[in-house]
Amino acid sequence: MKDGLNKKWNETKTNDSWSIFKIMGEFVEGYEKLSAIGPCISIFGSARTKPDDKYYKLAEEIAAEIVSRGYGVITGGGPGIMEAANKGANKNKGKSVGLCIKLPFEDINNTYIDKDKLLNFDYFFVRKVMFVKYAQGFVVMPGGFGTLDEVFEALTLIQTSKAENFPIILVGSKFWNGMIDWIKKTVLIENKNVSEKDLSLIKIADTSDEVMKILEEFHNNYDFSPNF
Repeated sequence: MKDGLNKKWNETKTNDSWSIFKIMGEFVEGYEKLSAIGPCISIFGSARTKPDDKYYKLAEEIAAEIVSRGYGVITGGGPGIMEAANKGANKNKGKSVGLCIKLPFEDINNTYIDKDKLLNFDYFFVRKVMFVKYAQGFVVMPGGFGTLDEVFEALTLIQTSKAENFPIILVGSKFWNGMIDWIKKTVLIENKNVSEKDLSLIKIADTSDEVMKILEEFHNNYDFSPNF
């Protein structure tokens, strides 16, 4: 029994070593493709949002406005909010990027991604680097664990100065206010685990016009460049 366990463990270690080359390949392809696209805004949100949902329609509208100002749009390439954002960018003849990964409830990429701007990833952590490195802002629609993961990863990187400051805009005050209130009351006031300055990294918006105002006010004072 012991020898069998040791053999399986050693085989796993060998596979881990070889996986480094695949990881490197994903980073190289991502860096080469995304660095050539120019300034982009990453749009996040639930893969489960339906086309008749108000947030789907709002994501489509926001993406259309974003590309009309010269940015590209980056999404996770799946259905729901991601589809809406790529659709808005595509319809307005803007750059429409999809960073795709196969998930149990998200088995196809949406059809609104530019063919030369579709990247497929096996590793979540590589994909998340691409979302952050080349984005000049995050627009975050209502979503689940994946959306929250991306929000808090970006906040942590900016808070710890591992990434340049860029706007993080949570769209839908009704959806997000409960989380913000909890952070203020429990995390900030009661436990002092963040500062007022940290909270200022987050902006709330309810309309496309509000999103664009936040992005434009920020980029009037900052140059466009990769975030790390």
